[in-house]
Formats: sequence, C-alpha cells, structure tokens
Amino acid sequence: MLIVDAHQNIAFNAQQLGRDYERWAWQLRESEGDQNLPPAMTSLPDNLMSGIGIVYGSIIVMPESFPLQESWHKLTYRAADDAKLLATWQMDYYRRLADEQDQITLILTRSDLEAVIASWQDGAPLRGRIGGIVALMEGAEPVTEPRQFEEWMELGVRIVAPACQPTRYCAAAGFTGGLTALGYELLDVLADYGILLDVSHMSERACQQAIETYPGGIIASHANPRYFYEGPRGLSDQTIRALAERDGVIGIMVYNRYLRRDWRPGDPNRRVGLDHWADAVDYVCQLTGSAAHAGLGSDIDGGYAYASFPQEVDTSADLWQLGDCLRDRGFADDDVQAILGGNHLRKLKEALPEG
Repeated sequence: MLIVDAHQNIAFNAQQLGRDYERWAWQLRESEGDQNLPPAMTSLPDNLMSGIGIVYGSIIVMPESFPLQESWHKLTYRAADDAKLLATWQMDYYRRLADEQDQITLILTRSDLEAVIASWQDGAPLRGRIGGIVALMEGAEPVTEPRQFEEWMELGVRIVAPACQPTRYCAAAGFTGGLTALGYELLDVLADYGILLDVSHMSERACQQAIETYPGGIIASHANPRYFYEGPRGLSDQTIRALAERDGVIGIMVYNRYLRRDWRPGDPNRRVGLDHWADAVDYVCQLTGSAAHAGLGSDIDGGYAYASFPQEVDTSADLWQLGDCLRDRGFADDDVQAILGGNHLRKLKEALPEG
C-alpha cells in the first residue's frame, strides 16, 4: 500500500540544519550528536521503508520577527524579496534531489504521479520504488505579488498555503483577521493554475472565506480537530464539515499536543500512542459521515522534541503502523487505503496538469 504523507519539512531542514534527505534518520542523529537540535525524524530511506511513496515537501520561510524563533533558525527574512530568495533555495533543493537521485521524482504532472504509483505496485522491489515529492509552499510571502506566482508554478510548486505566519495575503491561526484584498487576488491566480489550496495555519475567518470562494481543490495538509486540542491550530467542527462539503482532505498530524487534550510539552511520550492518532481520524470520519476526508499529514520533522511523538514512533519508518491502528478500530481495508493514501491521491489527480 502506498502511503501519502501530506507534510514533511524536508527542504527547510536541509537549509536550516544541513540535513541530507538521502541519509537514514539515525545516521543524521549520530552525525549531529548532542547539539540541542530537534531530532532527525525522516529521510528518503525511512519513508520508503514505511511505504510512504509520496510526501508533500514544504517550502517554508521564517520572518525575522517570528516570536517563537529557535536558536537553529539560522536564516530568516525581513522583506518579500528575502523570503523569495530563501524559498527559491528550497525549491531548488527539491529539484536537485530529483535530478541526482533515481528514487526521487518531483511530481509536476499526472504522468509523474502515475509513474510513482506504478513503482509501488505489488511485487515491485524496494530498490525500484520511487519517492515522489509534491512541492507545497507553506506561507505565501515568497510570492512577491499575485501574478508572480507564475514563476513558482514553472519551478514546480503545486500546493499553496497562504499562511504559516501572518502574511500580506492572509491572517494566520490565532489572529482575528481574514483574507486581505491581495489575498483574494492571489486565490484568483492560484485557481487559474489549478493549484491545490491548503488552509492549514489560516485563521478561522480566512479559512471560512477561502472555503466559500476558492473554486479549486482544497485540503488541510496538516491540521487536527480542535476537539483534541483547544487552540487556534485546531480545526473547528464547522470547518471540518465545510471542508468535507468541498470534498477536502484533512491530514492528521502525529504531534502529541494535537492528539491528546491533556498532554503538555515535557510530558513523557508514552502517554500518547498511535491509537490517539486513530481517535482523531475516527472523529473526522464520524463528523463527516465518511472516510473520504481524513488522511495523514504527519509534520514529523516539524522541529518538535523527541518526546512529542507517540510512543511507537522513532522515525517516519514507523508510520506504517497507522494502518494496523485503523484496522484494529474496525476500519475496512478500502477505508484504510483511502485514509493513508487514496484520499490525497484523489485530490492530486484532480489538480495536477496533464503531462
């Protein structure tokens, strides 16, 4: 079974931490030693070992004014041109990976997608399987003005989240504003190119505005129900239902804080298991009346402490266990396949240009 993980920060961690996506996570940890860094949690071999055939690789840049700046956030931006420069490096990193590694494909078209899927057919040897990367711009500040997005489309961006932190286009989670006038103009441009819109990190108001007005495909690449985490990054029941009405897909994260209401940073990770991830998936399925709107968006390499992940998870190589958790809940095999891959694939097939 091919798994789709709708959120990994591969290029960001290469830029900020010098991490090589082609090396096992344990090798990266060993080489970095004890430097007070977030643990390496993913890599190409870890993903392939777990059955993760497609990841949405983020392009994310941090403003200099970001209030939660970490010591290892070495590169930040002040203005849109700086953001563009940092984001271009990350996009180029994905392109270089695909050019230099036979087991990596940058997915730009439906033909690229089908080639990756074909490499995962039953009986295909592990060494012949391809890891596909779909470039996801998380925070649209690198788009210097809406019409400039054409350049990003040509470079390979296929999914856009207008907000990560507040941008010129959109208020972020935890803020009261919505889409700006420039934000509506950006949505028009994105729709012209058939881009998947990612509402993760958008404020509640902006999210509702986008769902109501954006004519193209919509997802929440990495966002969990607010029922399990009473905070701005959680999706309200109203938003989850609205996404389902638009045939959206919600990628459920494996971050403990969003999986168990009473977990706090500093608590031992053994208080949370992958069954709590299954709780969040089941909640979305029950709320929407279908298994068609839940998926995986792990954010496993999002800079969290090691104890912030469920007890069964050492690296992304362990995420294959999510299927067993769902089956133990009584999910049918078809629904398990939809949640772990099929739902995201449906949205990609609808949005990607023919190739």
